[in-house]
Amino acid sequence: MRNASTRNSGLRLRLKPLCYHASRILLGLLFVASGADGLYFLATGENFIHPPTSPAGMAFEEALLATGFMWPLVKIMNLLGGASLLLSFKPAFGLAIIMPAITVITLFHLVLNPAGIAIAAVMDLTAATLAYAYRHQYAAMLA
Repeated sequence: MRNASTRNSGLRLRLKPLCYHASRILLGLLFVASGADGLYFLATGENFIHPPTSPAGMAFEEALLATGFMWPLVKIMNLLGGASLLLSFKPAFGLAIIMPAITVITLFHLVLNPAGIAIAAVMDLTAATLAYAYRHQYAAMLA
């Protein structure tokens, strides 16, 4: 006969992978949408999604666009990393690709556009969850 602690342990073991999958899919969707929107903007000059941005935030975005290479590079990496997570094809590598973007997004919202900190917090939480889930794959890199 199973006792309550055995049942709770089994429930925790089933919820953990569910949490990892949900984080992977959510972060993948966010980055695929961001990458596709950024590349669509380059092609048409219009956005599908563009949340309100402070004047300092707009100046930062315009500077990235003005370089001629930084905006496309960032958006292509967002698209590739997000697709990797979404399709679960080498997701640890996909997370490694987008982790610098997550860092910049978090700092962008902390310093230049505090109104968007909620989405940055969601990205940070899901990225931290996935970094923990894939920690064994990063071990050799950090050794």
